[in-house]
Amino acid sequence: MKEVEIYTDGACSGNPGPGGYCAILEFNGKEKVISGGEKNTTNNRMELLAVIVSLKALKEKCHVKLYSDSAYVCNAINNNWLNTWQVNNWKTANKKEVLNKDLWDELLNLLSLHKVEFIKVKGHADNEKNNRCDKIARNEILKLNVT
Repeated sequence: MKEVEIYTDGACSGNPGPGGYCAILEFNGKEKVISGGEKNTTNNRMELLAVIVSLKALKEKCHVKLYSDSAYVCNAINNNWLNTWQVNNWKTANKKEVLNKDLWDELLNLLSLHKVEFIKVKGHADNEKNNRCDKIARNEILKLNVT
């Protein structure tokens, strides 16, 4: 199974507001950058979308080390929140509807195709690739030309 490293980040100007995302995929010394944005979104949706587009870009089953500064994404996977939400009919521990269910559903499908290890990194710190993702995601916001 191929081993791929992925760095992801999402950004939002206002929350909700215009947002951008970026994923940097690395395999065998090669790099692919995927980015985009939406005019009216949230930071958490952009964080999730960055993960989703990166996994969709994989052409075959891979072992993925996915680095993200999103506690929302990493905790949902690593602390088993995602499974608990499913068991509880997409309700949080506080009995509220889980936000972004559409994206969580899409991510669940992708996770069934790959072996993904989610690694939480500190945002806006010393992780060069996370900082690069953040810069690209913020540039995607600027491309949207919203005022």
